[in-house]
Amino acid sequence: MAPMWVPRNPRRAMVVVTLVVAAISPVFTSLGAPDQAGRAPLVPVILGACLAALQLRHSFSAAAGKRPSRGPWTLAAMIVLVYAPLPWYTWNWLATQGLLTASALMVPRDRRVAIVAAALPALGTVLFFAVAYLWIGRPGWTVGAAIWEMTWWGVGIPISGAVVYGAARLVRAADELQAAHTELAELAIARERRRRCRDLHDLIGQSLSAVSLRGDLALRLLPTDPAAAGTEIATLIDTARVTLHDVLSVTGDDPGADLHTEAEGAKALLAAAGIDAHISLESAGLPPDAKAVFAWALREGITNVLRHSEAGTCSITSSHADGRARLEIINDGARPAPARPGNGLAGLAERARAFSGELTAGPAPGATFRLIMELPVEEL
Repeated sequence: MAPMWVPRNPRRAMVVVTLVVAAISPVFTSLGAPDQAGRAPLVPVILGACLAALQLRHSFSAAAGKRPSRGPWTLAAMIVLVYAPLPWYTWNWLATQGLLTASALMVPRDRRVAIVAAALPALGTVLFFAVAYLWIGRPGWTVGAAIWEMTWWGVGIPISGAVVYGAARLVRAADELQAAHTELAELAIARERRRRCRDLHDLIGQSLSAVSLRGDLALRLLPTDPAAAGTEIATLIDTARVTLHDVLSVTGDDPGADLHTEAEGAKALLAAAGIDAHISLESAGLPPDAKAVFAWALREGITNVLRHSEAGTCSITSSHADGRARLEIINDGARPAPARPGNGLAGLAERARAFSGELTAGPAPGATFRLIMELPVEEL
């Protein structure tokens, strides 16, 4: 929940601030001051409304990060509306210079010109009072009163101008913040989609390879050994059911993976494919997160062995020492590497980076393929 001093609608706050500043001079001109009688309110109110409309035009453009179209002309119109009534409305009309100060910061393209132009109303007012009270003199006013008057206007005009200008900047900042929030939300959605695609690939890649492998084996056994073929088909059905469960689990939280379960599955799949498997996993003392990441790596590695090699042997080993855990999968019969790596290896690299680890995968001497994942771990 935003603090109470943060406006929920910055544009509405900008309009309110502008109208309040624009109303100061018409109100004092109409009601009068201690040493001046009030004037008919019609003309001051109309002039104040015109100034507010011009200022809002400039403010909305500045809030959008643009310069107002025909800005020099509208700024010139404001100058006329601010200074032309001064001979009739005198001191009561000086507060309109706050609007002029804000517009002077918004219209010029050169920032240095804008700052100088914004400072002129306050400096001119102070200089005017210095001449009027200190040099020319005015009955009933002391030097202290003149200094107080110069300080009042010399500070009040820049402050009112800064408030109006700051309200426009607040709107722009709020829009930029909203755009940043939208972009972050879109990035989060895209990242979540990539995560789910990665999980889906890692979950069903091996299972589909197993389905294909056992289906081919069942077809070969069907003419000569129907009973064995039926066993393979039953295993295929079980694998399909497990795959369906895995696919449904992707819609929930991050699906888990067990290292020893994956090792048993890898051993069965490699044996069914006629690949001599050597598995030696040292998992005692590994944190659960490291085991899960190694399980994903094992699943993807075996999927690649079945899909992208003509392997006769496959070695799977893991170890951990000196704060580093290592999983290594080596198979022979490697085929030429594709032009671009697959999504599975990219997903594994992303999982490794999430734990400040690294993944190395590629051809090795002797027509072998080697996949190595290393993770920093703390001994349990």
